[in-house]
Amino acid sequence: MAKVLSYIGLIVGLAVMTGLIAWQGLGEVSDLILASGWPILLVPLAWSPTVVLGTMTWRLLFAPGKEPTFKDTFMALWMGRSINTLLPVASIGGEVVKARMLILWGHPKAEASASVVVDKTVQVFGVIIWGLIGVSLLVHYSVEQDLIAAALTGFAVLGAACAGFVLVQKAGMARVMVNSAHKVTKSDYFENMKDGAERVDECVRGSYSRHGRLALAIFWRALALILQTAEVWAAAYVLGHPITIMEAMFLKSMTSTLSDVAFVIPNAYGIQEGAFVVLGAMIGLPPDLMLAVSLSIRIRELIVDVPGLVIWQHAEGHHFFKKRKLSASEKI
Repeated sequence: MAKVLSYIGLIVGLAVMTGLIAWQGLGEVSDLILASGWPILLVPLAWSPTVVLGTMTWRLLFAPGKEPTFKDTFMALWMGRSINTLLPVASIGGEVVKARMLILWGHPKAEASASVVVDKTVQVFGVIIWGLIGVSLLVHYSVEQDLIAAALTGFAVLGAACAGFVLVQKAGMARVMVNSAHKVTKSDYFENMKDGAERVDECVRGSYSRHGRLALAIFWRALALILQTAEVWAAAYVLGHPITIMEAMFLKSMTSTLSDVAFVIPNAYGIQEGAFVVLGAMIGLPPDLMLAVSLSIRIRELIVDVPGLVIWQHAEGHHFFKKRKLSASEKI
């Protein structure tokens, strides 16, 4: 069902994105981007701290001394992010691949799986903090009070849902899911998973019990989002229409938060562009510039995320042929 919704979301998002560009004029938007020249290709560099801090965050969710290497964590994070960005997986498929990569590289299954579950929760808390910064900037720009109230209500609901999800995880989410699946299917497959599920739940509770590391993980995650402000500022600067850091922070916080909330639409196609146009209008920035900024940020998908998918396929292919070779040698 989630996959079907993602495909529908992809079609709707691309339609909205195409409509916005057509409405503003493809020529005007493309002229802005092309006039910037090759420096526009440097904009993704402003995003690089995100993946470094994301790697540091994820490693904090393992037990001290049992963290994967920085390289393994970095590579798995890169692949997972690329999948969540470019494929219709409702921002979940990439998390599965992150855990799978660590497992393929020899890290314990339970620890890898538990870390991904907690890391996803940490990401949501980071988004809430980042979104609240955006709401404070709504106040600064004297936006309509009804909009501010609606935003605060939304974040309150999201925070309560996230807190509830934490409680469910600590209560033994993996065990409940496996037991339920076994009762329905009576399959030995799920029966054999029960011990592993208990171990995953134990690791999840362990991550939440290390309060200092958890708080630091949320801090790093929120800081990574805040530093993404540089991406918007750099894009506008290279396009020849400099904006202030505060304007860039307002635009990035609100557009990225809305994009994360609309996770069913792959890569927030259309959502990001529409948000830039609407929010830009609130602070007096023209729609053609906002569309150009949004599309300039998407250059990162070609430079960073496409290679991430290629590396993932290479890793999966290497594992497949290695497993096949071992199987063949055992038959001899």
